[in-house]
Amino acid sequence: MNSKSALNGLIEKGIRAGEIDMYDEDNTWSQNSSDKVDIAEELMRVIGNIYRTVPSDRLLNALSIGSGSEPQFQILEAAFRGGLNLLDIDSIPLSVIKSRIKKHWIDHVTTIVADYNKALVHVADAKRFLRKELGGIRQELITLHHSLYYSSESDWSELFGSLYGTILAEQGAIHAVMMSSDCTARDSTTWLYNHFAGKFFGCRNNQDLASFGRTLHSNTGFAKADIHVETHRVKFFIADFEKFMEVIWMILLYPNVHDYTYDQREEITEYIYNSFYKSGKPLIQLQDHLIVSR
Repeated sequence: MNSKSALNGLIEKGIRAGEIDMYDEDNTWSQNSSDKVDIAEELMRVIGNIYRTVPSDRLLNALSIGSGSEPQFQILEAAFRGGLNLLDIDSIPLSVIKSRIKKHWIDHVTTIVADYNKALVHVADAKRFLRKELGGIRQELITLHHSLYYSSESDWSELFGSLYGTILAEQGAIHAVMMSSDCTARDSTTWLYNHFAGKFFGCRNNQDLASFGRTLHSNTGFAKADIHVETHRVKFFIADFEKFMEVIWMILLYPNVHDYTYDQREEITEYIYNSFYKSGKPLIQLQDHLIVSR
């Protein structure tokens, strides 16, 4: 096989890489980027602050929203012995957790299959969720690690108000993380999404977690909250082009949100090959952390 044929075959594999389950795409990202290390570092600070505010003999509880197979499972499982509740709309990653729970004889972790947009945005629904799924027990930690992409920013105020007022314990924190919306660097996930989703669908990433966090300071419902926002830089690369493209399709929200045509996917795949993979250049992501605590 000549080099041109080999390249064409590689491009074809890259085009079709978005057909796998999002769980596998996220797993590739988790294992080959510094994202989860970055989240874990900030998460440990959040948990440390919670532990300093509560009695040392209290067993704490946590709710992970959009948990997937929860890369931070070992941290959360050890820190929240009162109960760790993992919520996701997709039963596939939760089945991985269930297998782990059974294998290691863990009895304080619960998996919940639900759409948080339906279960937690409105106060009445959140109260029902608290009663039916959490046994009426408020949570010392609530995490939203890369899960806010699947809700409208116009719902965030109501969602956070519901979580803060109904689900969060009297001493606890909400920790949210997502891709920054205003990064213009051409080697960033934000630029890639804005460029290709903008070109083909007239869309851009307008979900600005950092800006939203700053607006909470003027929200009377959070008058007594400690609100902190910061931005971190993470990198991704893998020496397997098909898997590299799996992550690209996840970032570009294909096919669940944007159904790019074959020709569009071919253009995107060739761009990624020439701009990143061929030279071994990592993909950069600026991501915002929002911590709301009391």
